[in-house]
Amino acid sequence: MIKFGTGGWRAIIGEDFTKDNLVLLSQSLANKMIKEDVKEFVIGYDRRFLSDKSAQWMSEVMAGNGIKVYFINKIAPTPMIMFSVKEMGLKYGAAITASHNPADYNGIKIFTEGGRDAAMEITDIIEKEIEKVTEVKSVDFNKAVDNGTIVMYNPFNDYIDTIISLVDIESIKNKQLKILLDPMYGVSKTSLQTILMTARCEVDLIHDRHDTLFGGRLPSPSSETLGRLKSDVVEKGYDLGIGTDGDADRLGIIDEQGNFIHPNDIMALLYYYLLKYKNWSGPVVRNLATTHLLDNIAEGFGEKCYEVPVGFKHISSKMEETNALIGGESSGGLTIRGHIKGKDGVFAASLLVEMISVTNKHLSKLLEEIHEQFGYFEMAEHGFGFDIEEKERLLNILYTDKKIPEFSFEVDHVSYMDGVKVFFKNGGWIIARFSGTEPLLRVFAEMDSMDKAEQVCKEMKDFLGI
Repeated sequence: MIKFGTGGWRAIIGEDFTKDNLVLLSQSLANKMIKEDVKEFVIGYDRRFLSDKSAQWMSEVMAGNGIKVYFINKIAPTPMIMFSVKEMGLKYGAAITASHNPADYNGIKIFTEGGRDAAMEITDIIEKEIEKVTEVKSVDFNKAVDNGTIVMYNPFNDYIDTIISLVDIESIKNKQLKILLDPMYGVSKTSLQTILMTARCEVDLIHDRHDTLFGGRLPSPSSETLGRLKSDVVEKGYDLGIGTDGDADRLGIIDEQGNFIHPNDIMALLYYYLLKYKNWSGPVVRNLATTHLLDNIAEGFGEKCYEVPVGFKHISSKMEETNALIGGESSGGLTIRGHIKGKDGVFAASLLVEMISVTNKHLSKLLEEIHEQFGYFEMAEHGFGFDIEEKERLLNILYTDKKIPEFSFEVDHVSYMDGVKVFFKNGGWIIARFSGTEPLLRVFAEMDSMDKAEQVCKEMKDFLGI
């Protein structure tokens, strides 16, 4: 029952996410590490129910197999754990988190060299190794701490100092911005608040207490879940509202007018800023469900945009291959060249604050500047649930028979790189693909108007009978 998706292994607590399954997975990874003569490991955890205990259980198995564990002994953003893997020169690390999934989920993200999500080749080996596990070796957590096999570790200062070194703190200080932060009951509070206050920003917080139910909301920063952030930014005159997901590797932004800035536009803003205002150079990498506005910006600056399948490991690999400047996805995750190889909502938020300070322009003005030069794009997004029988029917239609609707717009070509992506001759597109983290069929469409985007989504929905 342990299957890795695009964002690690995630499962419902008490059903598949159990201590028995967790220690099996841990032993499988330990077996792989022993074969590779890898003797050190770092682990951290978020605020979810059982995350701290699960991190201890995984550490007990690692220690029981003679692997030294660096145990981050305070709640930690996922990017901080990835940073630790990179800075310590380790081959493996892990975060106990289910990221933005509902509160009844938990999971494990495995990281590899350089601070990146484990590639499918690695998670496939771990899955297969689980079937071979005949014995789980474990040692009591406190005993392992006493004998030095488990070492308490806190990378907070190094992580914060690194981000501060990567942004123009002096420009931010001079601007004296007023910022409202919504950690969504997750783990970003201390990290982002420390960085922003170091830069002399006035920082206020909402939804920052520990609540394993995430206030009854999905801990995913979207237009729907950031309602209070929107209203408070306008009512209390903040320059910016920042929301982060449960483990702080993704973010959602509210501009000074209370508008939700779609992650597509966040990517566009940062890429444009780095190219035009910081005079950096390099291509951009996006997944196939992310805006083609990035393609236009890249072309406008004589750069290239690369498209990859969904899953940040694909973005990381392509960035390394092409020395790309920035890479990201429409769900709100991105990273910049020179930092960790995975998503970092804390760093991305800090860079956005720098952008406002250096350009002396609010986000709404910068977006207007971009759209006037590179065009207007509107994206419609839908997720449809299904049962096992329904999934088989949909798989047959989309992948076996390779059928698509009679769309209202002329089709240019179809890609099966990851799901089914239909490119229209007017420059728009639509994709239907199965989520790697939830039992959903995701349908995204991007056109030059929201009406057209919703129209093609409806045509896909009606055709599939969902």
